[in-house]
Amino acid sequence: MKAHDGMYIDGEWRPAAGTDAIAVVNPADEQVIAQVPAGTADDVDAAVRAARGALPAWAATPPAERAARITALRDVLVARKDEIAETVTAELGSPLKLSQAVHVGAPIAVAGSYAELAASYAFEEKVGNSTVHLEPVGVVGAITPWNYPLHQIVAKVAPALAAGCTVVLKPAEDTPLTAQLFAEAVHEAGVPAGVFNLVTGLGPVAGQALAGHEGVDLVSFTGSTAVGRQIGATAGAAVKRVALELGGKSANVILPSADLAKAVNVGVANVMSNSGQTCSAWTRMLVHDSQYDEAVALAAEAAAKYGERIGPVVNAKQQQRVRSYIEKGVAEGARLVAGGPEAPRDQGYFVSPTVFADVTPEMTIAQEEIFGPVLSILRYEDESDALRIANGTVYGLAGAVWAGEATEAVAFARRLDTGQVDINGGRFNPLAPFGGYKQSGVGRELGSHGLSEYLQTKSLQF
Repeated sequence: MKAHDGMYIDGEWRPAAGTDAIAVVNPADEQVIAQVPAGTADDVDAAVRAARGALPAWAATPPAERAARITALRDVLVARKDEIAETVTAELGSPLKLSQAVHVGAPIAVAGSYAELAASYAFEEKVGNSTVHLEPVGVVGAITPWNYPLHQIVAKVAPALAAGCTVVLKPAEDTPLTAQLFAEAVHEAGVPAGVFNLVTGLGPVAGQALAGHEGVDLVSFTGSTAVGRQIGATAGAAVKRVALELGGKSANVILPSADLAKAVNVGVANVMSNSGQTCSAWTRMLVHDSQYDEAVALAAEAAAKYGERIGPVVNAKQQQRVRSYIEKGVAEGARLVAGGPEAPRDQGYFVSPTVFADVTPEMTIAQEEIFGPVLSILRYEDESDALRIANGTVYGLAGAVWAGEATEAVAFARRLDTGQVDINGGRFNPLAPFGGYKQSGVGRELGSHGLSEYLQTKSLQF
């Protein structure tokens, strides 16, 4: 695609307020593939004003008509799925098959789910002698990350539109081309001018301006816990609502009755997918003492198969961050059984698929989010020990439990302090709520729970 040199505001592409630009780099070969404008506070202000102006009419639009526009948007994404997948691959570096199946396939499914929810959701209910109305919260400032560039956009914009909100999107600076394609799709789908607006730019400039803008009623942010704290503080000072999907350090608990080979192989695949750049990746594998050595051997063998199959991480800074964590793991006494800190290729931001054994719960690689293709294998003595280790971080976003019987896995999963748990390799469900406990965030995305984040409640008493 050809990059736009402006912002999508009030239904048209407008010149940016400033002259600064952001270089978009292909992480596989380190070549600049495009330039997009680096938005300023003035660009954000213009976008918020457009969203504010469009809000009354869009909020008053019948839900069935909003559903029709979201359906049209989904259909445009389907029609342009190959172009979108190629764009994601170019700016994120993910293998094309992954871009097609996950980076485009999942958001299309999510968009379709919100088209249906917008038409069927109960925006009004009777409670005794009262009528309760669920109304749009207002103007949404959506700030999205680079690791799933289209999915994270759709997971915020689709429910916001379904609720009757208007949106200003600030996408990650590493993957702005996918966001521009999404803006084109919104326009082609016939979404009214001002209902969706796009400002590209840097987080500390455009992102901060959007989070702090007095015309924004809710800030929806996905990214690091550190930045989430800052956004939460900014919103809290203005008594503004926030939805935060933050970091994770998910545990993959393999109980002794489980199919060990399957659990290990699926667990390794989960960590290596998207080059480990997934906040819900099961980066800590917990294995019983009696099966530990076998699990380590299986994981090392599985990881070795991914050497040529995974893409790079997103940029040079991220590559150095991941490699520094691997070095930290070695320094703290963990045992490398696959991969290592050395760059596997001369060009591109690649990291070797890495597996550590003999990891203890207090080690840095067992506590902090690495966001790369790095798996830590920890041993446990019994279920209470496994539960202590699994819950022993500040995060609580996702996880997995494996057992011979689903009921056994469910009993353990119910005791995990985490927002989502896959049971014996459970599949992605676009209708199920996703979000975290503890420092993994506030609020939920996807399904009806995700829609409710963009609604406020009014009670009429009779």
